[in-house]
Amino acid sequence: MSEMLMQALAGVLDPVSLLLVFVGVASGIIVGALPGLTATMAIALLVPFTFGMSPVHGLVLLGAIYSGAIYGGSFSAILINTPGTPSAIATTFDGFPMAQKGEAYRAIVTATLSSVFGGIVGVGFLIFLSPPLARASLSFGPPEYFWLAMFGLTIIAAVSPRSTLKGLIGGGIGLLISTIGIAPIEGAVRYNFGTVALQNGISLIPALIGFFCIPEVLRMVEDSHHSGNVVPYKKQRKMVTRVFHALLRRPWLMIRSSVLGTFIGIIPGAGGNIAGLVSYNEAIRTSSSKEKFGTGAMEGVAASETANNASVSGALIPMLTLGVPGAPPAAVLFGALLLQGMRPGADLFTAHGAVTYAFLFSLILANLAILPLGLVLGKAVSSLMQRTRVQTMAPLIIFLSMVGSYSIYNNIADIYTMIAVGIVAHALRKAGFMPGPIVLGLILGPIAEQGLTQSLLMGRASGSLTGVFFGRPLSIVLVALTVISIAAPLVMQRRQKTGKGGPLKALHSLDDDPSESFTPDGGHR
Repeated sequence: MSEMLMQALAGVLDPVSLLLVFVGVASGIIVGALPGLTATMAIALLVPFTFGMSPVHGLVLLGAIYSGAIYGGSFSAILINTPGTPSAIATTFDGFPMAQKGEAYRAIVTATLSSVFGGIVGVGFLIFLSPPLARASLSFGPPEYFWLAMFGLTIIAAVSPRSTLKGLIGGGIGLLISTIGIAPIEGAVRYNFGTVALQNGISLIPALIGFFCIPEVLRMVEDSHHSGNVVPYKKQRKMVTRVFHALLRRPWLMIRSSVLGTFIGIIPGAGGNIAGLVSYNEAIRTSSSKEKFGTGAMEGVAASETANNASVSGALIPMLTLGVPGAPPAAVLFGALLLQGMRPGADLFTAHGAVTYAFLFSLILANLAILPLGLVLGKAVSSLMQRTRVQTMAPLIIFLSMVGSYSIYNNIADIYTMIAVGIVAHALRKAGFMPGPIVLGLILGPIAEQGLTQSLLMGRASGSLTGVFFGRPLSIVLVALTVISIAAPLVMQRRQKTGKGGPLKALHSLDDDPSESFTPDGGHR
């Protein structure tokens, strides 16, 4: 174990890895700050280009971009009242009012320090929780994997922002897409429509690029007439020290937000937007000065940014241990692991332990790098936000999407797949179906199908299907969690009908569009 950790440290402290951490964080900050670009899009575009890198370097770069982009969304949230990423929705509630009062730099410093704190706490949970969970996955058999997939799919309902039914239908669409090609057990060819290119199914990376990049580009073009004026700001001496001392006087706010962000991030499909909103809601609920929230309270920015950056590591915990991504960017990182020949589970921490721990340690460095890079790049990023033109970004993203889709297997059919999936995803988004549940269904589909088929064979051999599916302790626990995840949205909807939703009502008017912003009571600005 110690030798493996030493190899991991050597891998992450390699000059190339350190350079990739800083390049990744800086790139992520820029991507997150530009409205219309998201962490998921950036990772999806770059996954194919990391295929030629070593596993350590590829994962280090993608992890740094993920961390930087989630933090970068705070810049546009504070300066133009538009969350650069959905995770920064709650940051607009107090960040922009602070900027309007001439405290933009104070808000940015608060977001920076809070992001670093939340990110490091989240990585701590990731490092200490992942190995035991990965070992626990060794006790999973086909029935447990089937029920785990069902739990992951049904929990979509609890976190689908607009409609529980549409979230479940989206997961079902993903399941149907995953059945295209050769069946994993009996080998039958399904839904290939006589096309040889579809016999191996839908390639995961081109599908992810299609789901997360093409609809965003089309929406950028549609919304190109919307523009926000960037609030100017000046750096102030000793502001970092003053904000640091102010946050030290609120330890429970920071600790609570970090823990909430991490554990909400673990929930499949939840992500940083829900983590930020829940943390913001708790900050209001426990505050003795509730009236100051929404008018430029530093605590509101700190609660949101601490939670959404902690959720980055939280989303990686189920992905690395069970193969169930906690958020869309983690789903894309799942594809990156598969490209490198690494499958989530116990083997990731044993056979590939040096690579895995190097990736985890790099996340600590990435969060530490946010502090200097965020403060140094602030003015340049705000200037770039003002000057960036959709006419330049949209064609560039489409070009990179096509190159990335083709480069994995050098197969022109993957480009057609990416374009077709992107057009369908755009149409589904117009109808209110978000890509997150669909992609989760696409990833969990093979796990569910293989687990179901093998469980049925086990049941026939033992003569008791009921005993196989409902007679094992872990299966019973997962069935109970599945039932709870189905019932939870009904309780939440009843609470909101009685007006007890608080700031979380914003979730149910949110269509995952980072170009929209909300007031603390859930209304549009």
